[in-house]
Amino acid sequence: MKIAIVGYGKMGRMIERIAEDRGITVAVKLDEFNNAGYEGITAQNFNGVDVAIEFSTPHAVVHNIERIAGLGVNLVIGTTGWQDQMARVRDVVEKCRVGLVWSPNYSVGVNAFFRIVGAAAKLLSAEPEYEAWAWEIHHSAKKDAPSGTLLKLVDEMWNAGYARKVDVSSSRAGAIAGTHEIGFDSPADTITLRHTARSREGFALGAVKAAEWVAGKTGFYEFGDILFR
Repeated sequence: MKIAIVGYGKMGRMIERIAEDRGITVAVKLDEFNNAGYEGITAQNFNGVDVAIEFSTPHAVVHNIERIAGLGVNLVIGTTGWQDQMARVRDVVEKCRVGLVWSPNYSVGVNAFFRIVGAAAKLLSAEPEYEAWAWEIHHSAKKDAPSGTLLKLVDEMWNAGYARKVDVSSSRAGAIAGTHEIGFDSPADTITLRHTARSREGFALGAVKAAEWVAGKTGFYEFGDILFR
């Protein structure tokens, strides 16, 4: 199996190490130095590539998807901050007949956390005395706030039937890998649910597993759906 890494920063390097440990060849590595104007996404560079793993920036991700899908190459998308263009990306996947896996977070634990939060929100949806908050903190270099993971958690709450306001807040400081917290508070008690990442390695491993899964497939998938299918 051959992959391309689009966005060769700290996450890209970790993905490279994990992929090679699993016997996967990293055939292409693109970053701001060789793909600033998308010039690195060519048929020649991507010849023989099974899946591209994309961890770039919010302003570049959709353009990268369109060009890579146009070459008939499947994708795993870990970049966040572009969810308002999801319909556009779905159309590209369908038109180009490729496979794409998307998640705001490729940690197995976080994807389990999505479901745990949804279950709690469903249980409390008909209990109006419980108000809710959603908070997260990441390292100071993270570009989007609130994080895609936090937005996904709030979506899970609403999809579970929690129709009341959720107070959302974010913090950026230091080198924190990522902490996400959902809370419910009533006059009688407080329920707090929290996930804390110790490193980015879990995110990288999940992205590589998603690439192994989507190779040779078509369609648009979320990581949690394939993880817990």
